[in-house]
Amino acid sequence: MTERPLLTHVRPEWVDHYGHMNLAYYLVVFDMACDVQWLDLGFGPEYRARGMGTFAAESWQAYIREVREGAPLACESAVLDYDDKRLLCRHAMFHATEGWQVAENEVLYLSIDLTRRRVAPWPADILARLSTKRCGEVAKRLALKPKRL
Repeated sequence: MTERPLLTHVRPEWVDHYGHMNLAYYLVVFDMACDVQWLDLGFGPEYRARGMGTFAAESWQAYIREVREGAPLACESAVLDYDDKRLLCRHAMFHATEGWQVAENEVLYLSIDLTRRRVAPWPADILARLSTKRCGEVAKRLALKPKRL
């Protein structure tokens, strides 16, 4: 059994008529995991103060095992790949105390110049940080497809 740091619990308002967490709230939890990962990658308030941000462009989810109201949830996040303007991450959700996997999520993020609201290159310091964070695992569903000319 692997115990992971608690991120959140399944809240009553997240439970649907089947008695388990509704599919929409899996994305809420994955977004919470992203917020934690963003601080590690340097995408916190200082990054936004530079006029930069990230937008999600594509997302894939796999629902592995149901969770019910009150279940403690934890997530692990990994950088799978990146290029000069894109970032591919995986978030895995677990029961925080029993250790079994609940779901996984892959997301393709874009680097955004928030003043122009357009895709823009990552700053050099962010590229350097991403190079140290790439985990070496391969994405299951999403990929950095070749850019259109």
